[in-house]
Amino acid sequence: MTQPHLSDLTEALLDAARSAGAEAADALVVDGRSVSIDVRGGALEQAERSEGIELGLRVLMDGRQACVSASDLSARTIGEMAERAVAMAREAPQDPYIGLADPSQLARDWDIASLELEDTSPEPAAADLEADARAAEAAALAVEGVAQVQSASASYSRRRMHLATSNGFSGGYGRSSRSVSAVAISGEGLSMERDWAAESRIFQADLPSAEEVGHLAGQRAVERAQPRRPRTGAYPVLLDERIAGSLIGHLTAAVNGSAIARGASWLRDALGAQVLPEGISLIEDPHRARVSGSRPFDAEGLPTTRRAIVENGVLTGWTLDLATARKLGMQSTASASRGTSSPPSPGTGNTMLTQGCRSREDLIREMGTGLLVTSFIGSTINPTTGDYSRGASGFWVENGEIQYPVNECTIAGNLREMLLRITPANDARMHLTQVVPSLLVEGLTLAGQ
Repeated sequence: MTQPHLSDLTEALLDAARSAGAEAADALVVDGRSVSIDVRGGALEQAERSEGIELGLRVLMDGRQACVSASDLSARTIGEMAERAVAMAREAPQDPYIGLADPSQLARDWDIASLELEDTSPEPAAADLEADARAAEAAALAVEGVAQVQSASASYSRRRMHLATSNGFSGGYGRSSRSVSAVAISGEGLSMERDWAAESRIFQADLPSAEEVGHLAGQRAVERAQPRRPRTGAYPVLLDERIAGSLIGHLTAAVNGSAIARGASWLRDALGAQVLPEGISLIEDPHRARVSGSRPFDAEGLPTTRRAIVENGVLTGWTLDLATARKLGMQSTASASRGTSSPPSPGTGNTMLTQGCRSREDLIREMGTGLLVTSFIGSTINPTTGDYSRGASGFWVENGEIQYPVNECTIAGNLREMLLRITPANDARMHLTQVVPSLLVEGLTLAGQ
């Protein structure tokens, strides 16, 4: 039996919703497949392959909505989905702010090829993925001081989606991903230390070699051997590029329209205020080529555009979908995201923080005495006040030079104050969805020994 086109399935869902009595509806269909291979100790440990199509339908009736999903493509199931969604919507609470976009707001033209989101080269064989995982493991074990490799993996995925609405929007695109990772351990018994490395790209040809990834994981694990606890006090802290994005992630979460509408954000009163140092901006650009967070339209069919979340240090706006925009008396920033079983909600995609002109090594020299953080363990973040506390490990720095690895410490501060004191390095990786360099943060409280 020939599988229907995704656009045909979305139209069938919308037709069923109309027949069941829905005033308005949107439909999302996602078709995906993935393969992942794990090796350990030179042997295949796990191999997984998944394939499937998910159907999602949202119906809207008199300010009420309901979402249903299924993985059966039959006409009977599609009809039952629509009937069930309509019945659920009639019992749902009323929300005056939900609803489809005005037709004039919908995306009409886009150049999906320019975004380069899907690799058209052949899907790798499972044997090729296994070879990558084995190569990563072998490279990690070859690093002197590595006792074992906890895991080495390689994976591939391809996904296509199509979105259609009852007021005239219809569009879709595909994505692909190829990745390799390794987790290495140094030391023995209670002295074991673990670290990792991973790389993922849309295009297989862009992926670094598995040997590079494995070697880096092993090197990082060995560097963490025999850690100490650092001194307690107030010190500058340098967040390594690997984890610096989490700090900016707290900012993007705080400007999310859902949090603002609830009044549950530590930046709820900061629109138009300085939230980053002068000269530093945070840009969202959904049209960067070969970046996994790019997309031509959002989950409500609105055209995506480049925007400044923070410009020259000043917060310029919230991240909004249609519902939160209406609630706040603003316009959507085309930031809606959704799955097949949930309604749209605002979320950020590709973000980029202004980079500095100095390297991470320059900032280490300038910080004098302090902590270089390479990993976090747990967190206590108050989303309303911005109070920040995280377990950390990394390296102690004295006289501008790394002295020894450290763990079992906690760094603490307040996010609003911390973000105003950041100094960015110039080491951000441009292929990532979140492009954030290493960040030096002055005057954090460090709890160690």
